[in-house]
Amino acid sequence: MKAMILAAGVGSRLRPLTDTCPKALIDINGVPMLEIVLRRLIKAGCNEAVINVFHLADMVVDFLRARNNFGIRIEISREAELLDTGGGLKKVAGFFNDRQPFFVHNVDVLSNIDLNKMYRFHVENDGLATLAVQNRVTGRYFLFDEKGVLRGWESVKENRVEWATEPLASFQRLAFNGIHIISPEIFSKMREEGSFSIIQTYLRLAGEGEKILAFRMDDYYWRDLGRSEKLEETRRELREGRMEF
Repeated sequence: MKAMILAAGVGSRLRPLTDTCPKALIDINGVPMLEIVLRRLIKAGCNEAVINVFHLADMVVDFLRARNNFGIRIEISREAELLDTGGGLKKVAGFFNDRQPFFVHNVDVLSNIDLNKMYRFHVENDGLATLAVQNRVTGRYFLFDEKGVLRGWESVKENRVEWATEPLASFQRLAFNGIHIISPEIFSKMREEGSFSIIQTYLRLAGEGEKILAFRMDDYYWRDLGRSEKLEETRRELREGRMEF
């Protein structure tokens, strides 16, 4: 099984920590974010991974080398300029040459989601992509129909809704949690070029009838570690035993 870890971001919301350390190596009670994500993916059965890097990239490479790539095959995708989630994924399309669905995981997401259950859900429901989502308050939502198929997107801040299909009278507003399972057929359907968000691709493909599915993870622990206040809050929760990794 293969995976991509999205780790190229500069971590501007974590400054000054990320002035001298890449976001991927910021620690959670002594364990770098990247190591936490890698170990969870390995536990789920991943034995090959590609990691995109940009800011202080050599530090990430040296970290992995010092730990013998955690015993699996790891490739590094260096980005000369930030390609965003979609552009970064498209750049490494050749890595996913085994025709099997693969994980994409943000490096700054901490969760105890059952990755194997999510993978089975994706395969059993024949999705092009499956997104880990949750019923929580956020600034942006994916909009799904009653069957859990993506139909649109909403920005609360901009007071804007973008429908990929005909507007729905009834729908589910769910927050995306930065974990995907994607079937490699998506690469032949990616028309976007350069730097672009994978959300842009998902919405276009949903409008073309592709199955972009919701995997509900309301009952799992999940935290976004991309901001300093969330980082400290999560460290405290883990010290209190809210989750183990």
